[in-house]
Amino acid sequence: MRSLSVRIGVLGLALLTALTAPTTATAAEPTAPTVEERRLDGAVPQEILRRSGFDSVAPDFARALDRARSYAEARRAVVRGGGEVWRRAVDRAQGRGPAGGDLSRDDDRPLYWARLGMTRELRAWQPEFALDEARRARLLEELERTSRGQDAIRYPQGGAVKRILVTGFDPFTLDRDIRISNPSGAVALALDGTVIETADGPARIETAVFPVRWRDFTDGAVERALRPHLPEVDLFTTVSQGRVGRFDIERTNGAWRGGFGDNENVGRTETVPVTDPATQPQWTSTTLPYAEIVAADSGRFPVYDNTSVTEIPAGGTEPVVRPEGPTPGSTARAGGGGDYLSNEIAYRATLLRDRLGLHDTLPGGHVHTPVLQFGAGNTTEVTDPEFVRNRLDIIGQVRSIVTVAVSATERTRG
Repeated sequence: MRSLSVRIGVLGLALLTALTAPTTATAAEPTAPTVEERRLDGAVPQEILRRSGFDSVAPDFARALDRARSYAEARRAVVRGGGEVWRRAVDRAQGRGPAGGDLSRDDDRPLYWARLGMTRELRAWQPEFALDEARRARLLEELERTSRGQDAIRYPQGGAVKRILVTGFDPFTLDRDIRISNPSGAVALALDGTVIETADGPARIETAVFPVRWRDFTDGAVERALRPHLPEVDLFTTVSQGRVGRFDIERTNGAWRGGFGDNENVGRTETVPVTDPATQPQWTSTTLPYAEIVAADSGRFPVYDNTSVTEIPAGGTEPVVRPEGPTPGSTARAGGGGDYLSNEIAYRATLLRDRLGLHDTLPGGHVHTPVLQFGAGNTTEVTDPEFVRNRLDIIGQVRSIVTVAVSATERTRG
């Protein structure tokens, strides 16, 4: 009996020790880098980061993560790091602070590649506390949102200053040419927080940048970012890179994804997925003052009112190009801006405008910029004088187009 009592006592002590001893959280399993992030180690991205001073962003962010001892601390580090890289990119583009290198200040690419360095660090991070897949995903969403300026849209109170919202995109088709810059992203950095003078007084522009990824749009990234602001702005335009040598004001947007690969090399061929699909229209339209924009002398590139779409006519089975726009009852196969993410952001933003009951009061639509081209013969260098000149001219012309649009809208209202 004594031997049994001893054994029971030892077992009880072991159980008590197990219950009262501090537990060590299992380290989070890292997530493999994405297709986008795997491009980061190439010579061109590294040169762009080095020549802009943004090569320090990801290492600094990694150190901030390593100092976090809880999920709340990690979230604060992510929000702070995302906001800082956005502000740094905007300041650089607008001539504030150090250039960080010899790459021209108007370049949007340092922000793109620095963000990917940050997201890769966050995927690989193994904190001392438990971090499940869902929580890591939420941190990644916070980083995307804050590093794209989507949470930094602020307008002055009162009605003395008009409020303008402009969006841009990341570079894309990087497997075709990894040196690519997206002028719409450069526009967003150059115009964020700036004030333009219009015929009706000053107008403040706020901007945000979106990824070139189907999954983010499927998950509602556009609607989450824009819904709080559309009821308070006086005009909005989504902007993306379009055709060679011309601007287009896209008259009509279609509810169709054409399948072209995104920055993750994923394609989608389907109706644009939105909430409440039962009330989803096949087409939405611009409410920008396109006639006045086209008629204005806004810069060296011609500006067109693009009315063409591709549709399956009512009762038909094959796609047909309609130069003058869709016919009644047709099914969308391409808006004026095509069937890629530029068409989709225009469709989503204008559909949101309409669902908020703002179609008749809020001017909004899509502007396609010219393709940003390198100088003749440049097939290897990350920049050249003509490349910089083209980007600066596109930025300046978008600013002029927005100024014309606001002025024309106020004349119409007056």
